[in-house]
This record gives sequence, C-alpha cells and structure tokens, in this order.
Amino acid sequence: MQKLLLLGDEAIAQAALDSGLSGMYAYPGTPSTEIMEYIQASGQAAEDGVHREWSSNEKTAMEAALGMSYAGKRVMVAMKHVGLNVAADAFINSAVTGVNGGLVVVSADDPSMHSSQNEQDSRFYGKFALVPVLEPRNQQEAYDMIFDAFELSEKYRLPVLFRITTRLAHSRSAVVRREKRVQNILALPSNPRQFVLLPAIARKQYRVLTGTYEKLRTDPVLESYNRLSVGKGRDTGVIACGIAYNYLMENISDSAEDYHLLTVGAYPLNKEKAELLVKSCDRVLVLEEGYPMIEEHLRGLLDRDVTVLGRMDGTVPRDGELNPAIVAAALGLRVSYGKDVPSLVRQRPPSFCKGCGHADLYSALADVMAEAGPGRVFSDIGCYTLGALPPYNLVNSCVDMGASVTMAVGAADAGLFPAVAVIGDSTFTHSGMTGLLDAVLKDSPITLIISDNSTTGMTGGQKSQATDRIESICLGLGVDPGHLRVIVPLKKNHEENKAIIRAELYHRGLSVVLARRECIQTASRNKKAEAAGKNKKSE
Repeated sequence: MQKLLLLGDEAIAQAALDSGLSGMYAYPGTPSTEIMEYIQASGQAAEDGVHREWSSNEKTAMEAALGMSYAGKRVMVAMKHVGLNVAADAFINSAVTGVNGGLVVVSADDPSMHSSQNEQDSRFYGKFALVPVLEPRNQQEAYDMIFDAFELSEKYRLPVLFRITTRLAHSRSAVVRREKRVQNILALPSNPRQFVLLPAIARKQYRVLTGTYEKLRTDPVLESYNRLSVGKGRDTGVIACGIAYNYLMENISDSAEDYHLLTVGAYPLNKEKAELLVKSCDRVLVLEEGYPMIEEHLRGLLDRDVTVLGRMDGTVPRDGELNPAIVAAALGLRVSYGKDVPSLVRQRPPSFCKGCGHADLYSALADVMAEAGPGRVFSDIGCYTLGALPPYNLVNSCVDMGASVTMAVGAADAGLFPAVAVIGDSTFTHSGMTGLLDAVLKDSPITLIISDNSTTGMTGGQKSQATDRIESICLGLGVDPGHLRVIVPLKKNHEENKAIIRAELYHRGLSVVLARRECIQTASRNKKAEAAGKNKKSE
C-alpha cells in the first residue's frame, strides 16, 4: 500500500477516511486543528462526499457527530483537551445512549501548556464516561488504531476516546496505508428508545454500560495494545503509556531486556497484566504523559511489597511534558542535555503581527482605560489575549472561552464600574452569546468589545461562524441599537475610536462596540489567492 509522510494529526485524518468516514466535526484548537484541515483539503474526502465543515464549538460538534452516528454512519469529532470540557455534557451522555454508527472522539492534550490554559489529561474523561480509550505511541500506530477504534465503537456500541498529545500531533513519520473501506449505509438504530435518556431508560442503559466496561478489560483488541515483556533483572519494572514509550526506548534500547516492561496503549488496563509486572520486580516506574492516572491506580490497588515511582513521589516532575532526559534521570542513567543555546539567541515574547487590528484597538482602549484606572479589562482566548503583555498591559483575565463577558457581568454586579469585556468574533459565537444574553436581561453596566477579524486567527485562520452575522446576533439578543457601535481599528481612526469607546464605557447600561478589521494574515493570503486566480485565468 501507499506510504505517506504524515503528522500525527494527518495520520489520524487519513485513517478515518480509509476507515469509511462519512462525517468530520470539529472546532479549531491546537494541537488538534490539522485533523479537520487535512480532511477539508482531501480529494478523497471530496470524492466520497464526506461532511467536513467547522462547528460553532466543541459541544455542537459532538452533538452533530452523535446525530450522524444515530443515522448509522461512521463519524469523527476532534478537539483539544479543554474543548472536551465544552463537549463533556454530550460526550458523557453519549456513553449512556450508546452509538449506532462508529463514533471516535479525538482529544489532543497539551502537556507543558504550549498553547493552553491547563494540562488536563483526557484519559480521565474516558474513565469517567466508562468508554474505551486508545493512546498511540507513534504515527503508524495512530493510523492503525483508528481502524480498531471504529470497529470497537460498533462492536460495543460505544463512543471511543482517542487521546493524543502535542508531540505526536505535530511530529512527522512515514505511515503505510491500509486498504480503503466503504462507508456505512444509512441505518437507523434498532432500538428506537436508545437515544431517549428519560430516567427509566437511562438507568437500564447505564447498568448495561457498567457491565460492558468490565468486558473491555479483556477485549483482545485492547489487550493487543498493552504489551508485557519480562526482563532479566529483578530491580526495576517500567510502565510506559503512549508516547512515553519512545522516550524510554531512547534510553534503554540497548538494554531493554534488563527491564520488566508494560507498554500501555489502551484503557481500561487489565489488572492482571499490571499484577504480573508488579510481582516480577521490586519497584515500578510509571511514565505517563499528563496526570499520574496509572500510578495512582497502582498505589491504591497494588502497592504492597513494591515501590511505585513516578509523578506523585517526585521521581518524574509533576508538571510538563516528558522527554528523554527526564526519563533517564528517573531510571538513574546518565543525563545528557546537549549544548546551551548561544547567548546571541534570545527569547522573544509573542506579539501582534505587524498591522494587526487588535493592536490598533488596544492602543485606543489603553488611552481610554488610563483615565478609568487599572483592573477593569476582562479578556478571552484568542490573539487579542496578548493585550496582557507590554506595551498595553491591559488584560486582567483569560480563563475559558466566553468568560470575558460573564466575568465582566459578575464584576459589575459586585459594583465595579466601568468594566470592559474583550472577545473575538469566533470566540463570541463559540461561547460568548449566552453571556451577552445575561447582560442584556440585566442591562449590566459593561462595555463588550467584539474584536472582529473575520476569522479564527489564533489557530491559523479557519472560517469564523460569526462573519457578517455579529450585528444581527447582538440585536436579536436584545442589545439596544443605540449602544451597538462599529469602529474600524486603524491608526488614522485613533481619536474617533477613543471617543466612541469612552462614550460607551461610561454608559450606565450595556453597550457593545464592534471593532471590525480583517486579520492581516488572512487578508494577505486572500490577496495572493485572488492574484493567483487572475493569473491562471489570463494564461
């Protein structure tokens, strides 16, 4: 079969297409974004009629995916780890409803918080929901696992959680493709009450779910991804989960036979395999990217005459990504960190792109807020969060998608005036609209600034669901037309923009300022594409 050089995200996307995918749902979120982008750009997906449009947020993506599964088709939904929080209601309940067509939920975790607010570990969501979790070690296994994920989903009638991390998502390797599978035919559920979670039905289905979860521990497919090898020595056993296996082998590839090794790629883990490892050695080192989930389990159930080492006792740092040096230190091996970075290479803090509309907005807002006093600007998640850094030093919050609006409302309820919320257009339609409705109903004395660059800029310029809709959304929610103002954030409009922001800032009620200017990066790409199109026509 064909061999491709793919990112981990791309390997997952290609595997889904080759597995008979009918629909892909997602909201952009690093490090998961490239899964949807690959499918959107795929000629194979276009030829097969695969649905592949962005959703407004992760919850709507999860629910739409569940709807496609209801119709008997194979479907995938992808998000980053904090996006799974947004989708959690639908995800947890989908385990109780069960699925019809195969449903795979990809959650891309971000240890070390390269572009995230926290380091949460999605494996806990799988355990919480009582569904199978797959965690590949490399790109080829990620590709192959997707085939098994769909088969497991349809065998047990459960969603399957597919957990990856940043290093796997954004590193490349050769991947050998399998033979392509045809899509499922349309077929409604055989149990017409399956998706109706009235309490009487839900109780019965939850009882079935708990029984099914126990069967998963000995499923041959899951077992095949959890491999136990007994070494020569008695001293150390190692449990390596997912990508951690690669860091381990970088250190012990020449002496692997000395170690008792359990490499884990699927959950729930069969307790008997863990017990066999524990009985073979005096101490066990647990290497897992994220939370000490397996380590905690061992300490609770198996920590008898064996010492368990890992993140909980400090053998491995409690936070951040694993790497070969950390693993070497945990094993008591010589650690090599490489050469120091030359002093002429200095860290550069992130900044707005040259010509960014967010920068011109903050320049005007900073002048106005200098008069009002500090601690009054609640921001959200997007490029504009950089307003927290010099030279602006304006932003006082960045918690979760949409929180800028509701935090400003709460602060105003506490008596803070004036209070400002800054949110982007894509984030506004993701999670900001309901907060604005709260503000409308109370006529909260806040100023909501929607910085509209007509794209989802922070993740690379994906389509924004808000484009050309923001005014109608705000008016539909009940915003006073007299206090819905539009500005164009350009240097030449600086004084005019300041005057508008100042007037709305001191209005004793709700006001919305829409700062509209296309993202400088997407504008540049669009111009190049337009020029290329004209040149092609003229040839």
